Amino acid sequence: MKLFTTFLGTETNTFSPIPTGHANFAETFLVRGGDHGDEPSVYSRPLAIARERAQQRGWSVAESLATFAQPAGLTVRAVYESFRDEILDDLRAALPVDMVLLNLHGAMVADGYDDCEGDLIARVREIVGPGVPIGVELDPHCHLSQKMVNNATALITFKEYPHIDAAERAEELFDIIASAAEGKIRPAISVFDCRMIGIYHTTREPMRSYVDRIKGLEGRDGVLSVSVVHGFPWGDVPDMGTKILVVTDGRPEYGERLAQELGRELFEMREALRPNFLSIDEGLNRALEIDRSPVVMADTADNAGGGAPSDSTFVLKALLERGIGEAALACIWDPIAVSLAMEAGVGAQLDLRIGGKMGPMSGDPLDLSVKVTGVKPNATQSFGPEDGRATVRLGDTVAVHVKGIDIVLNSIREQVFSPECFSTVGIDPRQKHILVVKGSQHFYAAFAPLAAEVLYLATPGAINPDLTKFPFKHIERNIWPLVEDPFSQT
Repeated sequence: MKLFTTFLGTETNTFSPIPTGHANFAETFLVRGGDHGDEPSVYSRPLAIARERAQQRGWSVAESLATFAQPAGLTVRAVYESFRDEILDDLRAALPVDMVLLNLHGAMVADGYDDCEGDLIARVREIVGPGVPIGVELDPHCHLSQKMVNNATALITFKEYPHIDAAERAEELFDIIASAAEGKIRPAISVFDCRMIGIYHTTREPMRSYVDRIKGLEGRDGVLSVSVVHGFPWGDVPDMGTKILVVTDGRPEYGERLAQELGRELFEMREALRPNFLSIDEGLNRALEIDRSPVVMADTADNAGGGAPSDSTFVLKALLERGIGEAALACIWDPIAVSLAMEAGVGAQLDLRIGGKMGPMSGDPLDLSVKVTGVKPNATQSFGPEDGRATVRLGDTVAVHVKGIDIVLNSIREQVFSPECFSTVGIDPRQKHILVVKGSQHFYAAFAPLAAEVLYLATPGAINPDLTKFPFKHIERNIWPLVEDPFSQT
């Protein structure tokens, strides 16, 4: 038996001003031929699992391109096409293959391609033919298209947000596709469109219990896998939206009924699923009322992991204007300020223009007289559970101090996953009353154990959580919250 694997992905924010080109992929993650090194990254771990599982069975593995770009705006057409064609050429060279595993994101949009993943899967299917099982692992913040469903044998998404279960899902998908290749099962995909868009934290109710319940459905009545496709609300494409995805062993009618039942249930919970987003001032007021530390505040709309620049100054400006100290903020993407601070060195006092460089959604740059308190070349942070922890690059990173506030600046645009963003440059996060992190939810896994409370801010930016404020042009308009009850409109 022979397995072919590849990884191509990014999460495209169609409202982001940052183009996604080759340099972004190369800086974030780009390897060929399975050259992942001794320590798999957050991006390569599913591929490493597939290789290990196949080799345990004595199967051969052909590994193609593996690359991911930090989420940003539209992918450059020539870049997508060159990566896609490289993968397809590798697949042709590897023929014949008995199964294919594709590690994709699901929300990649390129100039001229609203559905990059559907395009790639369809071309893979054309090459391998109808009898070879194709399995696809997706981020739940994907756009599940009919083209993807028509050409894949099985599709699954991570179940958790934060996405701490990528390795578990890789194991799950391998088992399904290996069994299909051996003729033991006949996977059938069923999908229900929930006609809603939203943000669903699996760390709190009612989503926590809902996810636990769908996990309990797997392995019974022919159900192989159940996934909640959250959708990526800041991707303005026709397939954007929340869906339920069920994979059964040859029971498509039952899968359709189950997907509809679960989808209707999710729709009825839509109001309760909304996180409690606060304005900047509301969040700061609440943080000052809490007598325990640290209070973690998420600058959700400037999350690099959702395509934002990660250089906005709105929260920092509010802290300074209100004279709030005992605070630390990570990470502002500002390679210019980083290089100047590194050149000056620890202990230096210098004037820096910080942040606000990418346009109106980044706010105004702040001209501050700061002291350099920490410098770390090639800094990293970790993400994921202890038994599958992966390393994420921050690039050159510095800490500067001004008026009681520690600010972490870094050179590689990245969201905050771990308190290591602070500690790597000498800041003890437990000694601060307020920790501001640029992220939407992935930070939660590592910060919740030390946080007195976690607050989510509805800040200005590229992924503002008020979805009614975005000028959508291509999505299906009959969708909640753009309409109150989309099912009554049909």
